[in-house]
Amino acid sequence: MCPDLLFGEQSEQIIAACFEVHNTLGIGFVEAVYQEALKVEFQNRKIPFEKEKKLNVSYKGILLDKFYSADFVCFDNIIIELKAIDHLSPEHVGQVLNYLRATHLKLGLLINFGSTKLQIKRVVH
Repeated sequence: MCPDLLFGEQSEQIIAACFEVHNTLGIGFVEAVYQEALKVEFQNRKIPFEKEKKLNVSYKGILLDKFYSADFVCFDNIIIELKAIDHLSPEHVGQVLNYLRATHLKLGLLINFGSTKLQIKRVVH
């Protein structure tokens, strides 16, 4: 672990759980399957999380009716966005950045289970 890494210890715990899911299931499932498996892994590892957390959005101080739904928020401070696709694109990073802006949180982990190697992108705002 790098001591200067934002939420480094918590990130390592989350990433270890993601590797366990990827190593166990492999590729080829839809995102919802990985999300359910990761929920089980978080519970087993006692990683605090909220699944499909509603993230409110405001415009010029006014709360909008529309909201984001993050796959997970762990430790009350890390947004987890899951994908099950061939490869990540800049639009996916932009999605996590929007979540961070909306919530004023600082760290998001973009996790892709759809590739032969688990893809992890740290997104810091």
